[in-house]
Amino acid sequence: MLKKSHYVKLEDRSVLAVSGDDRVLFLQGLVSNNVESVSDDRSVYSALLTPQGKFLYDFFIFTDSERLLLECDTSFLLGLKKKLQIYKLRSKVELTDVSSEFDVYAGFGGSIHSLIGLTKKLGQTSRFLGGTAFVDPRLIELGVRIILPKNTVLGELSLNKCNICDYNLLRIKLGVPDGTQDMQAEKTILLEAGFDELNGIDWNKGCYMGQELTARTKYRALIKKRLMPVLISGPLPEIGTPIMFGDKEVGEIRSGLNDAAIVSIRIKIYEESIRKGHEIMAGSSVIRPQKQKWMNF
Repeated sequence: MLKKSHYVKLEDRSVLAVSGDDRVLFLQGLVSNNVESVSDDRSVYSALLTPQGKFLYDFFIFTDSERLLLECDTSFLLGLKKKLQIYKLRSKVELTDVSSEFDVYAGFGGSIHSLIGLTKKLGQTSRFLGGTAFVDPRLIELGVRIILPKNTVLGELSLNKCNICDYNLLRIKLGVPDGTQDMQAEKTILLEAGFDELNGIDWNKGCYMGQELTARTKYRALIKKRLMPVLISGPLPEIGTPIMFGDKEVGEIRSGLNDAAIVSIRIKIYEESIRKGHEIMAGSSVIRPQKQKWMNF
């Protein structure tokens, strides 16, 4: 746990606004989480899937009362907007890129929650400096998300500005996947990426696009591989480097930084390596899986 409170501007994040009378109903039938639960007091983490239940885009959903706002990776924004536009049909909604209105920050470590005026309740949301702040709905350790009007000064808060690498290293060591580097469009299944434990799925909301496969993989326990963090002894392997268990290819490296990375690995191989103490390799480096407490498999 970091003793000091830090913040970093997330330059690679954008915001898509969904406005209009049907905005809640429209998104509710498409995304993995319960849009009806989003309010001035609550934000959620969610994903848009293919009809076959494979990952496309992940994002946070919050509201400014008049609009639903989807905060996503900048590389996702255009594709996400186009995909939602396809399903708009006669719904009374408008989709607008409002990224120029906002700056997006992450705050983490120390007493960050109380400094922003929040408790440690996942997804808890409040107005902050004319914008919105919410506890990261995925994990308490990831701190808070702060979305402010463009060029707003954070003020005299006791926050230490840090480098984006500090935040990325925290995310990687916690094993929280990044939608652009760790999850693969039209391939990854949500449960492989820990979406259930990271509160990105509402199992009671009813139908949404890709819901059938998502439910089937949960209730039939069909997941054979998982994204999880590892510690690396040796050079950091490049993204896509195969993971070897003896002469078997059992996964691959995804995002990494310093001596840590997130990998996709077969669950049986992870369990066998722990049980027998056998080494798992990626290139010339030894990797040691670090299953986190929040992971349930």
